[in-house]
Amino acid sequence: MSGDHRQDGGDAHVEALSAITLATHDMPRAVRFYEALGFRMLYGGANEAFTSFALGASYLNLTSETHGPIQFWGRVIIYVSDVDAFYRKAVAHGIEPQFTPRDAPWNERYFHLTDPDGHELSFARPL
Repeated sequence: MSGDHRQDGGDAHVEALSAITLATHDMPRAVRFYEALGFRMLYGGANEAFTSFALGASYLNLTSETHGPIQFWGRVIIYVSDVDAFYRKAVAHGIEPQFTPRDAPWNERYFHLTDPDGHELSFARPL
């Protein structure tokens, strides 16, 4: 392939499903529910806007939606080999991510995009 191959993120690839994020109107209730099922909390809590539970080698995240009916169903988080290269790959194919890659306080580098049917996908890599 040409020398430009790396610039478009062509070497970046999907590695694993990292997490699924679900929206909730009532974080305390949702946290109690998942704790009752034995899920181990890793981040956040009943009084936080974002909570993450261990789910085997993956994660179940909860995000608080506080206004009106839940408009946001959730998000699938996919681990990739190189977040920035994967971002460049998406852009090179005419896909418009919601923002450029950034580092999160939960120790991941990530960016989001929306598929043609409105499903939010997050591409991430642990820092």
